Amino acid sequence: MTEPTPAIVLPDEVSVVNLGLSLFADAVRDQGAPAQQVDWRIPADGQADLVDLLEQLDGPRAAAIDEANAEVVRRLDQSVALLVDVAPAQTLLRDLPERTLLHCGPEIAWSDVCDPLRRSMRAATVAEGWAESVEEADPILADGSIRLEPSYRYDTVMPMASAIGPSAPVFAVDNRDGGTRAFAPVNQGPGETAWFGRETPAAISRLELLRDVAGPMLRHILDSTGPIDIFSLAAQGVQIGDDVHMRTQGTTNLLIRNLLPQIAALPDDGRGEFAAYLSGNHLFFLNLAMAAAKTTALWAEQVEGSSIVTMMCRNGTTYGIRLAGSTELFVAASPPVAEAMYYPDYGPETSAPDIGDSAILELVGLGGAAAAGSPAVAGFLPGGMADAVTMTERMASICVAESTRFKLPTWNDRGTPVGVDVRRVVELDATPKITTGILHASSGVGQVGAGVATAPIECFRAALRSLGAGSSSR
Repeated sequence: MTEPTPAIVLPDEVSVVNLGLSLFADAVRDQGAPAQQVDWRIPADGQADLVDLLEQLDGPRAAAIDEANAEVVRRLDQSVALLVDVAPAQTLLRDLPERTLLHCGPEIAWSDVCDPLRRSMRAATVAEGWAESVEEADPILADGSIRLEPSYRYDTVMPMASAIGPSAPVFAVDNRDGGTRAFAPVNQGPGETAWFGRETPAAISRLELLRDVAGPMLRHILDSTGPIDIFSLAAQGVQIGDDVHMRTQGTTNLLIRNLLPQIAALPDDGRGEFAAYLSGNHLFFLNLAMAAAKTTALWAEQVEGSSIVTMMCRNGTTYGIRLAGSTELFVAASPPVAEAMYYPDYGPETSAPDIGDSAILELVGLGGAAAAGSPAVAGFLPGGMADAVTMTERMASICVAESTRFKLPTWNDRGTPVGVDVRRVVELDATPKITTGILHASSGVGQVGAGVATAPIECFRAALRSLGAGSSSR
């Protein structure tokens, strides 16, 4: 006699853990049952060679890499970056050739330079006195009479579409623990300026103002104050809503307040013009923060065998990254700024790709890493503060530590993510998010919006392959 089949009794209550497509978890929740969504995906987008590399780098080689990473993060997190000098680039930058323009991002030929950077180069050429007009600048830039060099070769960082010549004033920022020094040009300010892709008489005049008035006065101020701790100010700025990349208003105001006695004591000749420039430049601190991040990264780069990213730079055509302990630059096409808010009459179709060296800020815990603490950044995202928190959490998923100095009151006072690990980036197929401005692609009107750019995955995959192969450049 056949035994009766036991009746199937369904549970009265169900709790679900769903991996993969969130559609299934949503369906369970819609029926009133709890569901926990796990954002799982195939590692490294299913590319077999990358999965094999990750097994090695997270397996047999993990201990050595993690040891190197710990030292890299210590240097990124604990370096003290001091502003010590302001002088012309030809004075401070060693071995800078004559008739040379430094530009943001990876090396690039004139024929491949994007429109905003071309305009900035023309403006700098006129300001240097190498051409009488921007029309005259074009042929001598095209024929190689003026040398184009990526600024990173001179330990210099340049925001947006910056290009500078030998007479341009630059900040010198020291990391005395590591014995490194980095440089950045004095910020040109908003509006009709060359770093925003303008080549107008006003843009050229601003370059001349920086050279003839602002640079010497800033040096005069530093002679009175002595070295200025940049990261100490940045940490205060983060506490009051700056991400110290897209938004630097708070930190700039803190710096100017601290320098007010020295500004008031400046010589009468030019003081009013300098004060007007400062009062209208809410971005003044940006370049200082970039130089501080660069001098910190230069020390971190001395550690061999690490998987931590220590440089991200872009020129509006290509995007480059470098790992600690490596001299190799891994390059991909520069991406659009996809998450953005535009000025009226502008949009994605009019916008240049991501540009500038300022993405180095995301590598020390600022910019996109600090988005969860910045209502200003949230204002550029469709989901507001929720999206800003998601951005910081995304950075945390690909970083190995939290900053001990940049704390976010709106993120349970946690430190911002620091130490972008190329292994995590490739495994999760999640690259850093960079808060940035947007320039017009062709018209020369300058800034047309701001938003968030996503770094291209291709250069991170190339860096992982190099790390896995034990490249001779390491």
